[in-house]
Amino acid sequence: MRIGIVGYGNLGRGVESAIRQNKDMKLVAVFTRRDPASVKIKTADVPVLPLEEAFKMEDQIDVMILCGGSAKDLPEQTPAFAKHFNVIDSFDTHARIPEHFANVDAAARESGKVAVISVGWDPGLFSLNRMYAGTILPDGKDYTFWGKGVSQGHSDAIRRIEGVLDARQYTIPVPEALSAVRAGENPELSTRQKHTRECFVVAAEGADEARIEREIVTMPNYFADYDTTVHFISMEELKRDHGGIPHGGVVIRSGKTGWEGEHSHIIEYSLKLDSNPEFTSSVLVAYARAAVRLNAEGGFGCKTVLDIPPAYLSAMSGEELRKTLL
Repeated sequence: MRIGIVGYGNLGRGVESAIRQNKDMKLVAVFTRRDPASVKIKTADVPVLPLEEAFKMEDQIDVMILCGGSAKDLPEQTPAFAKHFNVIDSFDTHARIPEHFANVDAAARESGKVAVISVGWDPGLFSLNRMYAGTILPDGKDYTFWGKGVSQGHSDAIRRIEGVLDARQYTIPVPEALSAVRAGENPELSTRQKHTRECFVVAAEGADEARIEREIVTMPNYFADYDTTVHFISMEELKRDHGGIPHGGVVIRSGKTGWEGEHSHIIEYSLKLDSNPEFTSSVLVAYARAAVRLNAEGGFGCKTVLDIPPAYLSAMSGEELRKTLL
């Protein structure tokens, strides 16, 4: 399968690495808005090209993996590329997924391509686990806790603020809330009661730090609904103390079965990630395989992880899957 990468930040580099681990895939090109000469990739003999060159290569690429940010890039890029390619993105602004789906679906239906949006671990793998657990235990409640870890999307949203040079945002579960859920207490928890957010920001010299902090803590869909702490630090401190991109979290379904609901059950799915972008990239690449297969069978339009048969993600045949995993 011939893969193109749009954007070569942390996610794009992770996709390049993940392609190398999948023998049925090859990287055709990396496309960037930067000066291509300034972008050095690790795969030998693969060109780095200007973004606009992508649309001249429709017959050379089976699926395009879009590695931009959810705040500004993907709402424009995914519909634009879906008019020409099968595409995968990691759009992660939960509240805007229905809107994004509709825009991408219109483009992909027009072109006859498959577009899979909001691929990653949440939205993505966690979405699947919420669906599976809720279907199995309809009498129950879902709880999702993220972190402690660096959110790429939230960090990117901070970096878009005028006067911000760089930033890291940590999502942190409230320990008391997590313990109550695991104990089967089924608490009613507001957004603010489940997580806190901690931001480490490098501001440009002379920037209005009070304005930056105000823009962060009031940002809708990102910080407004959470208790958010903002720390202003130097670039040296950021690189020294916050250079990694770990993350993780848990999805918990607490439910009951029996005629009178007399038996309680807890389903818990957890992830502990040393590199958020590399793990997310690995999920993107698996769904790229599924998109190509669906399109080859005549499928088209926008899809999410909830629509993709699990077997389509694997490089193994159906016979191999039944023999080794079932």
